[in-house]
This record gives sequence, structure tokens and C-alpha cells, in this order.
Amino acid sequence: MQRITITIDDDLLETIDKISELRGYASRSETLRDLVRDAVTREQAAVNSETKCYATLTYVYEHETRDLSRRLTTTQHHHHDLSVSTLHVHVDGHDCLEVSVLKGTVGEIKSFADSVVTQRGVRFGNLHLIPSEHGPHDHGPHSHD
Repeated sequence: MQRITITIDDDLLETIDKISELRGYASRSETLRDLVRDAVTREQAAVNSETKCYATLTYVYEHETRDLSRRLTTTQHHHHDLSVSTLHVHVDGHDCLEVSVLKGTVGEIKSFADSVVTQRGVRFGNLHLIPSEHGPHDHGPHSHD
């Protein structure tokens, strides 16, 4: 490990300290390492569209928007090879929340996510990519022991 010195404004340092306290980090160094590691992971996944990954796509939509539920279902069926699982939650009388767990290449998943979140009536969308060291189609031995 190497020791570095950085200059940071007071407001940002205060935010880092709050994150550190909320998450229970023992030091600012641990907090910054995790924050940087998370940013690096996201950037690496975004660089190469052929990178194998897992992802979560979270979005909120107005279920009463004309044909939106049908359009979203059709989009999901056209990309069934990417889908691992989907959770559907009725938020209130107007909105639904869906969380889709996906696997494939960064390019495939980004394309699918764009086709979902750009639909009229989808009010919020967030894609979280997680690069897969072995690739999402690796079905080798697996144990939690």
C-alpha cells in the first residue's frame, strides 16, 4: 500500500466523515478506498461494451400511462436472455417499482436499460453494473461453504 496526500474542500470532507460514521468505517482511509473502488468498478464496466456483467435496473413508472405496462412487458420478452429475475412492487395507486436483475454484456444491458427508462411514463431509472470476473455465462462449480 502507498500513502498519498490529497487536498479536499471542507464540505466534501464533512460528507466523507458522515459516510464514514454512518457505515462504521474505522478511518477516512478505509472510507476513501471503498468509495474509489466503487467508482473504479463502475468506470471499468462502462468502458468496454463487451465486458460480461451482472446488473440491476431499477425504475418507477406510472402504471396508468397508456399501454406502458404492455410495452414494458414486450421489451422484457424481447430481451429474455438478459433477465435473471424481476421484482414488481405496487408503490401506490399510481406508481409501480420494478427491479430487474440482468446478466449479459455491458452493451446489451445498457441498450435494454435505455429501451426501458426512455418509455413515456417511466419517471425514474437507475442502472447499476457489476463486472463479472468469470462472465455471467460461466456455470462452473459454485459453493457458499
